[in-house]
Amino acid sequence: MQAGGQTPVFVMNTAPERQSGRKAQISNITAAKTVADVIRTCLGPKAMLKMILDPMGGILLTNDGNAILREIDVAHPAAKNMIELSRTQDEECGDGTTSVIILAGEILAQSSPSSNATSTLS
Repeated sequence: MQAGGQTPVFVMNTAPERQSGRKAQISNITAAKTVADVIRTCLGPKAMLKMILDPMGGILLTNDGNAILREIDVAHPAAKNMIELSRTQDEECGDGTTSVIILAGEILAQSSPSSNATSTLS
């Protein structure tokens, strides 16, 4: 309760966007691929650091995928699932968060309806 005995009023989105079929598939794959692309450059022998600004104004340089994804605020459900995948990987194994996100992003990209139409593999 707020001061004065008033309860807060939450205004939710009154016109949520609903998708189905191919449009929903492509939207989910694109969101997941975008999350993977954010941390793709943090893997490998030429890995690059990402600069993260914390809420207090501090600067953090890291190539830890889980640390980067913890600081990203996303709205898309598929992107949230990718971030949760990273957290789960970190909790279960303690390592491999960047690899699992990149692998999941590539698997989804290869399964995309748009990539299947232009695929040269038969």
